[in-house]
Amino acid sequence: MLRGRCACNAVAFEIADEFVNAYNCHCSNCRAMTGAAFLPVGRIEREKLTVAKGAESLLVEGDPDSSYEVRCRECFSLLYWTSRDGYFGVPYGTLSDEPTLKPMYHQFVGSKAPWYEILDDLPQYDERAPSADR
Repeated sequence: MLRGRCACNAVAFEIADEFVNAYNCHCSNCRAMTGAAFLPVGRIEREKLTVAKGAESLLVEGDPDSSYEVRCRECFSLLYWTSRDGYFGVPYGTLSDEPTLKPMYHQFVGSKAPWYEILDDLPQYDERAPSADR
């Protein structure tokens, strides 16, 4: 079991170390949302994430019955969001523990920050990676 949290520690969650996919997203939305060159993210079945502390501090943006993001109401940290087919996207930066599955590729490299140079040997995709549908 992995632990995760928001920046101000108002919210903590537990998540199984069973990510089905992990990647670095370089799209302009992820860059704007994080203020960084890319967002490392893991996808996992929704039932494998449990809020352990601070449920009253959760801020749900979007349609709770469809597509939404979950943030901390206090510090606005992005904690997780709905992804296709019953999965959550979880920013790896929120994890306090190291996940077994490391990022497997870079996606949306076609719109990456021009000042950032990718220096690893992971596969790069100009748009969404074919395996992102898993």
